[in-house]
Amino acid sequence: MVNKLKTYMVLTLLVVGLVFLGIGCTGNENSEGSSPVQETSSEGAPAAESQSIFLKGSDTVLPLAQAEAEEFMIENSDKSVTVTGGGSGVGITALIDGEVDIATASREIKTEEIEAAKANGINPVETTIAYDGISVVVNPENPVTELTFDQLRGIYNGSISNWKDVGGEDKEIVVISRDSSSGTYEYFKEEVLLGDEYRPDALTQPATGGIVGEVSQNPNAIGYIGVAYLDGSVKALSLDAGNGSEAPSSENILSGAYPLSRSLYFYTNGEPSGLTKEFVDYVLSETGQSLVTEVGYFPIEQ
Repeated sequence: MVNKLKTYMVLTLLVVGLVFLGIGCTGNENSEGSSPVQETSSEGAPAAESQSIFLKGSDTVLPLAQAEAEEFMIENSDKSVTVTGGGSGVGITALIDGEVDIATASREIKTEEIEAAKANGINPVETTIAYDGISVVVNPENPVTELTFDQLRGIYNGSISNWKDVGGEDKEIVVISRDSSSGTYEYFKEEVLLGDEYRPDALTQPATGGIVGEVSQNPNAIGYIGVAYLDGSVKALSLDAGNGSEAPSSENILSGAYPLSRSLYFYTNGEPSGLTKEFVDYVLSETGQSLVTEVGYFPIEQ
């Protein structure tokens, strides 16, 4: 019903605009995609600010951004926030190209991406919105409950290929990874593989949900996901980076004891303004941060 009302309102405004401006008079179109562009009326006064923004990027951030957008629009029924995934790299590229108002990311923007943005007249500004832990998951039937970082690295670089080598059954390991556009892929490569390449036979998935689905159906599979995607269909492993085995619990992630903890980000072109600032402020507010907890991530300090 709300969407229908929005449609009727937009159509009504268009009709009124045509009556006053005349059929032959057109406004400036936004040729850069969804980023709002200020228009000027025939009298020289600024037109009304855009009431719609577009977010794109990290699949890890996706469930959080969607939840925030839904609640924000309930409180602001005249405003629209559209959220899509695709990976952190996809979102940052869209920001560089001026196609989005906010790029969502589960990794920091790279130096070369900042340079490309500035060359295109874009000034990326980072806002930390939540904290996350990456869970290494296996099928619930798998008897393995923990791995060292050396074992995990060996599994993903190809030097370990059988579960019996890490305390499991004599079965080939099926390795599943995100694709290279994912911020989680980049983070895992840096923190676990230490610069090694992923094994060539790793099965890549374009979205986190695909990893959950594969691991839940294959007793020999292993994958890595954001903690918000954990459910009963997969089992999270405890990890030992040299200081003892730690589970991906909220306490361990917030304290930094769990070795795969990270920040989640919004990137905007310059300091947020207009509706973009309203939404960012909402996400950082007490209400927005309570949604962070509900979704399964961890709020920033207030």
